[in-house]
Amino acid sequence: QLHLTESGGGSVQAGGSLRLSCSVSGDTDSKYCMGWFRQAPGEAQEGVAAVDNDGNTDYADSMKGRVTISRDNAKKTVYLLLNSLKPEDTAMYYCAAGGICGSRTWYQGADINYWGQGTQVTVSS
Repeated sequence: QLHLTESGGGSVQAGGSLRLSCSVSGDTDSKYCMGWFRQAPGEAQEGVAAVDNDGNTDYADSMKGRVTISRDNAKKTVYLLLNSLKPEDTAMYYCAAGGICGSRTWYQGADINYWGQGTQVTVSS
């Protein structure tokens, strides 16, 4: 069992940056793929970025170049740095564990084992 707790969301102006954090507790010896999804009101859930236990990363085309995902296994934390934020990036951002990093099913959220509660990111123009 894993428990995921997100933090770092907030309100920023367009062009700003935020760093989201996901603290992992529980069976942390498990080498899950970790990542972030987002969901805006009225929109489908969207996979944003994933990182495997070795630090290999994968990004959704929609955000490539503006986000950086990383994980610190010693601190049991996964980070998502969001840069050059746009109003359309406004969404609830969720930390996720499980699945095969970078796979189509991963980006669909179909094989995720654990989800966090989410942290809200709001970008104003």
